[in-house]
Amino acid sequence: MFLYATSNYFTGQHSVRTVEVAIYSGMFISGILRAFISPASFSLMPLLVKTNEISVAVTWTSTSWLLGSVMGPLVGGLLLAWIGITYSIQIAILTLLICGVLILQIKRKPITFTKDVGIVKGLAEGFRFVFGNQIILAVISLDLFAVLFGGAEALLPVVAKDILDVGEIGYGWLRSAHGIGSIFLLLVLAYIPLKSNVGKKLFVSVGLYGLCILLFGISSSFVISFGLLFMAGLFDGVSVVIRQSILQIKTPSEIKGRVSSINMMFISSSNELGAFESGFAARLMGTIPAIIFGGIMTIIVVLSTFLFAPKVRKLNSLDE
Repeated sequence: MFLYATSNYFTGQHSVRTVEVAIYSGMFISGILRAFISPASFSLMPLLVKTNEISVAVTWTSTSWLLGSVMGPLVGGLLLAWIGITYSIQIAILTLLICGVLILQIKRKPITFTKDVGIVKGLAEGFRFVFGNQIILAVISLDLFAVLFGGAEALLPVVAKDILDVGEIGYGWLRSAHGIGSIFLLLVLAYIPLKSNVGKKLFVSVGLYGLCILLFGISSSFVISFGLLFMAGLFDGVSVVIRQSILQIKTPSEIKGRVSSINMMFISSSNELGAFESGFAARLMGTIPAIIFGGIMTIIVVLSTFLFAPKVRKLNSLDE
């Protein structure tokens, strides 16, 4: 909302080129800040909650993030329509300040590790840990390749317009279906946490996610397509909680930041490359075959990981 409002605010005073440079510069700086925020947040969680509460904490943090990503554009659009650009920006800044004040209310916690090994050596140590730990590597790889091939939602504008013929409103519902499903499931898991067979549940959830994407490619009904994306969000919510909980519990405190940074590289690349893969595949084979191909490849990735990562398959609880 902030970037959109800023661009409109300055368009009347500066050239379009100047506004574009300002927007991309802001996005670039935002990306740099996020690169620091994510590993720091990941490392701080064990200092704020007990080990046996990490899965619940992951559920609530994932829920809040999804709520923000779903409700943010909606609230931003309503504010722009009701009170205009200037007041919308002021409310956004005020909200950020309130969040900053609330964060400062968290009491200081003692840091039990102070080892400083340097940037290069630290990154090398993080990569050695990830590639030397079958569970961590499998979880990160599953996230990477499943999202890489299951990124069919990047093709939603084409599906909404040319296949389902539902227009802008229909596209909006399709675009939000995944998030709605994930939020619903995460709220359920907040009160009914996963306690057993988490490894198998991880594989099942990601596999069913791939199946939903495959069936979405076949569907020609708006209602069925919405339901499939909603179900994909449900299964994705399960896998998010399990993956993030495993990373939190299985990673030593002194290298959590480094492992989180590596995980972020995987996640960031999978999201963007997944959208590129979907678009490239659609160009080569058409929209529907590209979506079906993505779903099939996601299922193949799950089966491959299931066979080659027995430690994940045998993982019963998150505390093991």
